[in-house]
Amino acid sequence: MSLPGPTESPVSQPSLADASKRLLPWLIAVAFFMESLDTTILNTAVPTIAAALHVAPLSMKSVLASYTLSLAVFIPISGWMADRFGTRRVFSSAIAIFTLGSFLCGITSNIHLLVACRILQGCGGSMMVPVGRLTIVRTFARSELIRAMSFVAIPGLIGPMLGPIAGGLIVGYLHWRLIFFVNIPIGLTGLYLVYRHLPDYREAKTDPLDVAGLLLFGSGVALLSYVLEVFGEHTLSTREILGLLALSFVLLAGYGFHATRTDHPMLRLVLFRLRTFRAAVTGSFVTRLGIGGIPFLFPLLYQVGLGFTPIQSGLLMMPQAFAAMSLKMTMPRILARFGYRAVLISNTVFIGLLILIFSTIGKSTPVWLIVAEVFCYGFFTSLQYTSMNTLVYAEVSPAEESAASSIASTMQQMSVSFGVATASLVTAFFLPNRYLSDPPQFIHGIQRAFYVLGGMTLLSTLVFGGLKRGDGDVVSHAEPVHGD
Repeated sequence: MSLPGPTESPVSQPSLADASKRLLPWLIAVAFFMESLDTTILNTAVPTIAAALHVAPLSMKSVLASYTLSLAVFIPISGWMADRFGTRRVFSSAIAIFTLGSFLCGITSNIHLLVACRILQGCGGSMMVPVGRLTIVRTFARSELIRAMSFVAIPGLIGPMLGPIAGGLIVGYLHWRLIFFVNIPIGLTGLYLVYRHLPDYREAKTDPLDVAGLLLFGSGVALLSYVLEVFGEHTLSTREILGLLALSFVLLAGYGFHATRTDHPMLRLVLFRLRTFRAAVTGSFVTRLGIGGIPFLFPLLYQVGLGFTPIQSGLLMMPQAFAAMSLKMTMPRILARFGYRAVLISNTVFIGLLILIFSTIGKSTPVWLIVAEVFCYGFFTSLQYTSMNTLVYAEVSPAEESAASSIASTMQQMSVSFGVATASLVTAFFLPNRYLSDPPQFIHGIQRAFYVLGGMTLLSTLVFGGLKRGDGDVVSHAEPVHGD
């Protein structure tokens, strides 16, 4: 089955010069780089920032989760915004808001204000990645999609590779506030490139914004995330927690009911009838629940548990990103050779087993063994992300691309936010006292958390079992394109 290329989409198609088309992946990568750098550079500095703000290290999960929660709440309208106002205007506004949020994060001295500024950052980030991904999908033919997305991901993976060591150097020799200020020159560069090279795709006519759906879905997700944040903090009673949890489910169920009875829902749940879309989005959500908290736990394990410096911690996190970047170009061949079903099932098992192996890391573990384990983990997680992100569009028509991008990005960020909260919650459960625990107790808590997260990841293989042989071949079996 052959899907129509971007030239057959009802979306207005601006003429795109060859030079701009070649530069487009790099332009989108600027946004991906800025966002990935911001997250990974902050992970390394979590213990230092926690000490500066006089909070427990595990309490910093609110700073990380609030950003991804903001992404999850606002990403659903990113497709509508791009169709209504054009990809160029929305993408540039997103970079500007993200850069402003970074500046405000760097001048705050209170964890609650820092969380608020991270939410502002998330408002900008919620438009950057899905609109950038949508631009790539509409510019390149299906046969070029894996190659284009893999190419975009390579510069974007420089962020995770540089982030940990940059965070360690800044915390070790400068001031933690500079962690947020590094986004400013990157953001300004991105704004310049957007106005020079980003194509401006937009719909001639857009449906009205689903305000009711936004309120139901956004409040439901925000409340559910809040419950995960405060659970175990002893600030609310069990009855209050259960009441809020029930209310969040009612709101989300209310959105599901609303979406099936409105002509223009914010998230087009009807796309879940497509087998490949359903497997990619649902599998991505469940998988990231297990692996979403790993980048949060590693710096805590290295610095609080094992006593490494921030710089050493950053160096130990680099192999993951280095593996993902160096092996990225081999992934289209792997998918074309084995197919999505075989790759996603086996790859998820490997990731789950590696997380279980992480539970053996302790004071006596050789550094070379940690590096080897993290390197393998980086390769398999990168293959997982590429497979899930491209499978989303296998059966989606050009007219549904923006809706598919919004749903996929929303579910991805929700799972990352919930993954961080889950990792923190599980670790705190195994600690006798989260504020006074000594390094051996902290190592023990994180090791037990790896057991739980690894098990959750292994269970996600059941979702990918619903795929059939040949699913996604229209994306993975790319024919050579003219000019390659």
